[in-house]
Amino acid sequence: MVLAGVAVLATGHRAQRIATAVQTGVDGKFGQAGFRLRKVRVEGASPMAMADIVRAAGVFKDQPLLGLDLPALRQHVEAVGWVKEARIERLLPDTLVISVIERRQLAVWQHEGKTSVIDEHGQPIPEADPARFASLPLVVGEGGGEAAPKILPLLAQRPKLMGRMDALVRVDDRRWDLRMQDGSLIQLPAVGEEEALMQLEQLDQRSRILDLGFERIDLRNPDVVAVRPREPLPPGQLPPAGA
Repeated sequence: MVLAGVAVLATGHRAQRIATAVQTGVDGKFGQAGFRLRKVRVEGASPMAMADIVRAAGVFKDQPLLGLDLPALRQHVEAVGWVKEARIERLLPDTLVISVIERRQLAVWQHEGKTSVIDEHGQPIPEADPARFASLPLVVGEGGGEAAPKILPLLAQRPKLMGRMDALVRVDDRRWDLRMQDGSLIQLPAVGEEEALMQLEQLDQRSRILDLGFERIDLRNPDVVAVRPREPLPPGQLPPAGA
């Protein structure tokens, strides 16, 4: 502690040389005592995120453990796209513990030929490979990434509809179309999306429209639900997959 106080009182480049010498001496003594980095333990991260987190930390084997700048390490880790929040701790004699809260992957967003994984706030996770998230909903179109966190929880409450949806398409960055796996379309209004989905549920309860099939359901007018039936197939032609 006395040596650190002396380093703080010095000025200019000489201060930096003294501080470096002091830190090197302290690190060397603790390193000789056996407090060197041997293991990094990452907690709270998915297997896909772990390598990016360790790489961002930038630590290496046999570093003096007590010489690590933990606040700087935390900043490096929290700069990783996967990470919402991080905590860094030393576990003597030889372990660095990185505990993270990972950003929840919400959907895959496709726009202008580019595809990315977005989190629960609609922000891209740069390190996430969309090809590895085929189970996430697909969101398409300009503004879709930012708007998806509002509509997707409403759809998640309706697993029958969600299970038949192929993509959620943003139209003119103001409303949504639900493109279904059989090629049909459900058009939602720009406002009152939840009320429109409730109308669709009531319609399905009365007529089993989701099971029987349709070409398009227009829910844009809150006073009128317009349904276009599916055209009958020519003799011998099979329906598309999912119909």
